[in-house]
Order: sequence, then C-alpha cells, then structure tokens
Amino acid sequence: MEFKHYSVMLNECIKGLNIKSDGIYVDGTLGGAGHSIEILRRLSSGKLIGIDQDVDALEYSRKKLSNYNNAILVHDNFSNIKSILNELNIEKVDGILLDLGVSSYQLDNPERGFSYMHNARLDMRMNKENPLTAWDVVNRYSKEELTRIIKEYGEENFASKIADLIIKKRKIKTIDTTFELVDIIKDAIPARARREGGHPAKRTFQAIRIEVNQELQILENAINDCIDVLKPKGRLCVITFHSLEDRIVKNVFKERENPCVCSKDLPYCVCGKQPDLKVINKKPILPSKEELLENSRSKSAKLRIAEKL
Repeated sequence: MEFKHYSVMLNECIKGLNIKSDGIYVDGTLGGAGHSIEILRRLSSGKLIGIDQDVDALEYSRKKLSNYNNAILVHDNFSNIKSILNELNIEKVDGILLDLGVSSYQLDNPERGFSYMHNARLDMRMNKENPLTAWDVVNRYSKEELTRIIKEYGEENFASKIADLIIKKRKIKTIDTTFELVDIIKDAIPARARREGGHPAKRTFQAIRIEVNQELQILENAINDCIDVLKPKGRLCVITFHSLEDRIVKNVFKERENPCVCSKDLPYCVCGKQPDLKVINKKPILPSKEELLENSRSKSAKLRIAEKL
C-alpha cells in the first residue's frame, strides 16, 4: 500500500522550531517524514534524528530521506528520548517535534485494524512488535476495564452500554474484526445519539487505540523528558488531536513555566523552584482554513510551542 501522509501544520511547526542550520533536531513521530524533510532542508552542518515505532513508517522514510547523510532514523518510541540520545552520545538538542496520534497511512491501511471504515482483524498496534492488540482489549478485558477505557479515553457517554454488549457478544463468539465491533457499538448506542456527532464508533475506536499503544500513560513523562534534553532556547512543538492529549501537554508546559508550589498567602517564593520553560503561544495554534480544506483530518489538531530557558 502507498504511504500517504499529510504533514499537519507544517509551516507553523517549522516556524515554531526556530531552526538553526547547525542545530540538532528530533522528529519524535517521523511518520511519512513530511516535517523531517523540511527540517533537513534548513540544516547545513546540523543533524536530524527521526524516531518512529512503526517499521513501515521507518522503511518509507529511509527511502524518502536517502539523499540526506545527516539524518539518523531510530526504531523506538519518543518516550525513550533520553536513552535514544544517550545511545547516540548526544546530551542536548535544539528542537523536538511531536505529532501525536495515528497517521493517515495507519488509518487507511485496512490490515492495521485502526479504522472503523475498513473491515480487518482487530489490531491497532503502532508498533507491530508489541504483544497487546485491540483484539486482546476487546476479548479479554473485564466490563469494568472496558467501561473505564471507553469513557475516559473516548469520552463516550454510552461507555457502559457498549462494554456490556461487548461482554454479551463475546460469550457467544470472539469479536475478531473491526466491523463486528462497529456493529456492536451501533447496537449499544440509541438511534437518536447515533445520528449526532459523526460516526458512532469513532470515540470507542480512539479509546481502544489509546489503550493498546499506551498513548496517554507515557505522555506526561515523555513531554517532561523532551524538555529536559533541550538546550537553552531550544524549542518543543507538540501537535495533539484530542482534548486528553492537549490537556496533558498544556499542564506540563504550565508546571514547568510556573513550578512554584508556595502558598499564595506568602509574600514571596520560599520553595526555590525556578521556571525552566517559556510557553510561546498561550493559546494553541489551529490549522488554517486552507489546510482544513486540503486535509479534513487536521480539524481537531492543536499546536503548542514552548522554549527552554
């Protein structure tokens, strides 16, 4: 299958990184290398480290970036940024870009099992070496676990009903495919609610994908680790696609910009905690109207940028 990839808020990210020609930059979510190639075009003696947990993305990007001898591609998760840089004998970097969520290639490739629009075996692994799949979540998790995941990660109002019907159906036979799961979700959601707010399976599929890939569990520590490895004036750009991710990024930025834990009653700070980050955009940057027309999947994207002090 052709690797399709649209680089979300490309110009905004490149501007936000404030690239120096001799700098070291990390694309923590390499994907189709759209952002990476634009970073590389602005480097002379600098280098780019591209990280992705999806071997298909790495294989495609390796070919796309073959003309550049200053790109290092790593099969790993950006949450391991400190150990990755340590392996490369790099202490600090000038900028990091994270484009969170699932790629268009992963969604559009039926065999990956990410999409409610294609029938495939339930999988949803970004890293195909991971043992946990969507099939395991759907067929082995308890009703309580399923309810919590679908409600918390999918922000789905009918989480309990969906979990209940999954348990009933899997007692008859295992739920093996995406379309089998879609039918269960549709049956669990009242008809009136199904007609509102897009595809009825969207939130549940998002929730299961987040659980399979442990996306939210790793995020807070990963953002903090990324900030730790930035040089002074180094930039971190993070694109999120749903409110749960965005809230985590926003809160980490806020805590690093205002780390003081002293009581507001005190006339001055006594905790001694000093800020080491400056938030560049207080409100998230949103895709332009032109981009939304070109790529409807970017409609929920938000970009936050911060600079190391």
